[in-house]
Amino acid sequence: MTDPRLQKLAQVLVNYSVGVKPNDRVAISGNSITEPLIVEIYRETLRAGGYPIVRVAPEALGEILLKEGSDEQLSYLSPIALYELENIDCRIGLWGQENTRALSNTDSKRHSLMSAARKPFSETFFRRAASGELRWTGSMFPTHSSAQDAGMSLAEYEDFVFSAGLLDHDDPIASWQALSKKQDAAVDYLNGHKQIHIEAANGTDLAFRLENRRWVSSCGNDNFPDGEIYTCPVEETVEGTICFSFPAIHMGHECQGVKLRFEKGVVVEATAEKGGEFLNHMLDQDEGARRVGEFAIGCNYAIKNFSRNTLFDEKIGGTVHLAVGASLRKAGGVNDSGLHWDMVCDMRPGGRIQLDGKTVHENGRFTEVEI
Repeated sequence: MTDPRLQKLAQVLVNYSVGVKPNDRVAISGNSITEPLIVEIYRETLRAGGYPIVRVAPEALGEILLKEGSDEQLSYLSPIALYELENIDCRIGLWGQENTRALSNTDSKRHSLMSAARKPFSETFFRRAASGELRWTGSMFPTHSSAQDAGMSLAEYEDFVFSAGLLDHDDPIASWQALSKKQDAAVDYLNGHKQIHIEAANGTDLAFRLENRRWVSSCGNDNFPDGEIYTCPVEETVEGTICFSFPAIHMGHECQGVKLRFEKGVVVEATAEKGGEFLNHMLDQDEGARRVGEFAIGCNYAIKNFSRNTLFDEKIGGTVHLAVGASLRKAGGVNDSGLHWDMVCDMRPGGRIQLDGKTVHENGRFTEVEI
């Protein structure tokens, strides 16, 4: 029997997150374990009048490519995949793994090579998403491996996933619309300022300029669950140090105790208590990887605890996250890279954000607006 919460999630993803309309071409992708949710999304897409295009791949393929593929095969970018990305109207991607550590022992240099080769794909994606041509979202299918990473049973993790998406509410779409209004008010308050200064109890002391950049509310339309407000720094103005409170996880590799120091917008020193070699290989993949592509404030207070899954962790109410690499064009950023790696800093114990010298966020909460 299908979990009714999966049906509810599919309804939200199709009808709220990407808003499928009649005749929309809708790409739906995930690995084999996500099949129960793919089926429900397929059904909802048909009901909305869209044309579903389904891509399901076994999880093992990524490991095989990284371990057995030639450099040329790792660098290959399928023109068919690029054509699809250029011509779809909506994209719904699903995450869920039988083994979240399957790629932990793969060569970090090969990850870097593959990531850099996908730059045309990521550029096309960000360009179309920023212009509104492509409506997209990504969501999580709860699995045993993710539950183990989070230190939960599968039943507990399912409850965590679905409550983070407000799917335990009678009308989740109405709840997301209400949160969206609050985040819009926060965006209106934040926009127009020129200088931001972030301090946290873990040693973070970072500043950058915001001229000609926008704050954008992300409230269930870009990925799900959601709940963040983001912007892009003026790239060359980022100065100082940010220390990340939680492990930074990317492509199956975990880096603990990550600390980045910036001068004139560039990471000049990147250290980690664990995973430093992988961290620096990813930062060295192209010129833009050592610059900042995003800074965001987590606003989903239904998510309270770190789960080793960036989809949830970057939204934790009272945190901020910074992404090195490609900019989010909606916010006015111009940095190009094959990398976009979000890392999270906890602001709840003694953190402070100042805009033009005025405190607007303290100890994990906005001071002038309510979320």
